[in-house]
Amino acid sequence: MITETTLPDGPLLVVHAHPDDETLATGGLLATWAAAGRPVTLVTCTRGERGEVIGTALAHLEGDGPALAEHREAELAEALRALGVEDHVFLDALPGQPGALAQGQRLEDSGMAWVGDGAPGASSQAGAATDVPERALVRASLEECAERLAVLLRDRRPAVVVTYEPGGGYGHPDHVRAHQITTRALALAAEADGSHAAHVPGHVWWNVVPPQVLADARASLARRAEDDPWFQALLQTHPSAALPQGPLPAVAEPAREVVATIDVRPVVEQVEGALRAHATQVHWVESADPSGTPGGRPTATVLPAADEVLGWYALSNDVLVPWLAHEYYAAAEPQAEQPDVQRAVSEGR
Repeated sequence: MITETTLPDGPLLVVHAHPDDETLATGGLLATWAAAGRPVTLVTCTRGERGEVIGTALAHLEGDGPALAEHREAELAEALRALGVEDHVFLDALPGQPGALAQGQRLEDSGMAWVGDGAPGASSQAGAATDVPERALVRASLEECAERLAVLLRDRRPAVVVTYEPGGGYGHPDHVRAHQITTRALALAAEADGSHAAHVPGHVWWNVVPPQVLADARASLARRAEDDPWFQALLQTHPSAALPQGPLPAVAEPAREVVATIDVRPVVEQVEGALRAHATQVHWVESADPSGTPGGRPTATVLPAADEVLGWYALSNDVLVPWLAHEYYAAAEPQAEQPDVQRAVSEGR
């Protein structure tokens, strides 16, 4: 088992769909790699133009794609400073062959819709939006996007590449597409182009959570709703807050063999800073540690080693998400079935 103390030698390259995904899914890994003094590259596929906006101060940004994109770029830059990541690129800014992206097209957030029973997002499962922008990531050519990423793979020559599992964590179409793009790019990068030699990374990982870990973390939040005064106060102060329910999302189902774990606690301050940087997307970031600070808020820097729930946070749907003390990674499965999001969009599915 690879851990934060036995990281593979060489660079890390991580592919995500939107600003904030890098922190929510892989913040511990990014911060750990950067803290070890090793090269880290983050690729973000879109600027999150269709994200919902938390709070009233910046509510005017919701629905204004260009303005929200600009603001989320700034949030991402702040988050990466907190994580210690210096090498970041947007997928549409990478060089490529003549095509739509070469003509200056920006890849945009495809949007999503919550599916399942209960409050929006309570089921932790998303699906395609009813209205998908013309420049949406899921409408872009898979081959063209993958060719651009392949150029970067040959150039950065990472030892480890990380992205989502085939279900995109919780079904967001852009997450699924990012997985598909990365998978295809890895195949393309295995052959040389005119400028760079072929490159095959030693490790390709998918971000996952063991089903029992996530089920236990959800149960922990439910217990805190009954026993923890701090947690109870949060629920009482924010009536819209909800606990996760329903089937486990794709990040946990089906179960996959974990080949690497990263303890988030040594870099918890970096990750917390990154979470708070994404203020339009993430709120109620709190620690489960009962020890107090002068400001009255529990500190996130001390946690009993046996406790897997580091704390909690919520996205715009106000469903509380357990903040885990470890991140988990499975080896990519070469023949994994990949749903064709682009075809589903064109067929109205």
